[in-house]
Parts: sequence; structure tokens; C-alpha cells
Amino acid sequence: MTKRAIHRLTPAMLLAAVLGLSACDQLGIATPAVEAAKREAEGKAIGGGCRHAARSVETCYELNKRADKAAVFAGWREMNDYMRENNIEPMPATAPVAMVDEEGAEPAAAKTKAKQ
Repeated sequence: MTKRAIHRLTPAMLLAAVLGLSACDQLGIATPAVEAAKREAEGKAIGGGCRHAARSVETCYELNKRADKAAVFAGWREMNDYMRENNIEPMPATAPVAMVDEEGAEPAAAKTKAKQ
């Protein structure tokens, strides 16, 4: 190739590289900003769920140790404000119910889960 042909192809190759790299989000390549946004959204959802379930924010922290505490608190506070404004009553979480068969004994699957 001559120098002239290379100079003609350089802008085209540069344009193709820029367009190819601009689609990284569509390829599923995670960026730090996207990961931070996901963690924050998950933390807010956890906090909102805890508030709706009538759990204290401290209990929510204990149950979700890996979640970002600031995001959990923000979600808990947002849900608290929303529930107060709209007169929504909390829905306390209930304890898990043990499964019992007709004879009054726990099924084998429930027994193995209880032992673990």
C-alpha cells in the first residue's frame, strides 16, 4: 500500500474503532459506574422492603450485611416518607411455617432442610 492509501484508510479505521468501542454497554461489559448504580438501586430496594415489612433499619443492616448501608438507609427513609404521606400500614414479616403432612409429621424434605 502506498502512503496515500494508508492516509485514506486511517480515518475510516479510527471511526470504526470508536463506533465499535461505543457499543460496550450493549455487549454487557460492566463499568464501575454501572456497578455502583446497581449496588445503590439494590440497597434502596432492600431498605424500602425492610421499612414496608416493619423492620428497623438496624435489623435491615444485620440481615443484609453485604448491602451498602447508605443506600439501605436512603431506601428505608424514602419508603418511610412515602408510607407516612399515603397512610400505608406496615406489613410485618411472618415467621416461616413448618410444613406438616396429613399424619402430623414433617416431610423428609423439611427435615433435611432443618438439619442443615
